[in-house]
Amino acid sequence: MVKTLHAVLSRRERQIIDILYRRGRATAAEVMEDLPGDSTYSTVRTQLRVLEEKGHIRHEQDGPRYVYLPTVGRDRAKKTALRHVLQTFFNGSAEQALSALLDESDSRLSDRELDRLAELIDRARRTGA
Repeated sequence: MVKTLHAVLSRRERQIIDILYRRGRATAAEVMEDLPGDSTYSTVRTQLRVLEEKGHIRHEQDGPRYVYLPTVGRDRAKKTALRHVLQTFFNGSAEQALSALLDESDSRLSDRELDRLAELIDRARRTGA
């Protein structure tokens, strides 16, 4: 797999990959339905084929249709994407990223979420992570 998936994909390819991660799996028609803007079925099929040739997605046959899914699991992709965001925008600092999230006025955390974060921080202190 390439260093960072989103860095090597076109905007439209990223949109398709995002749809596949959100849905888990999808046909070309389902991808086309979720894509913003106008795309023909033929164009979407071509983009899916290109993503498959690049190794980012694969297909399974479901009767007469192909169902597409990412080749990298969601958890691994999340970790890779987060690592990329940390390096790109926060100089590799989890503290800076967390601070930015907590400072964001739109993202009010519940007491339960804050307690969970405190638990994770305490566990990281104990394990030296």
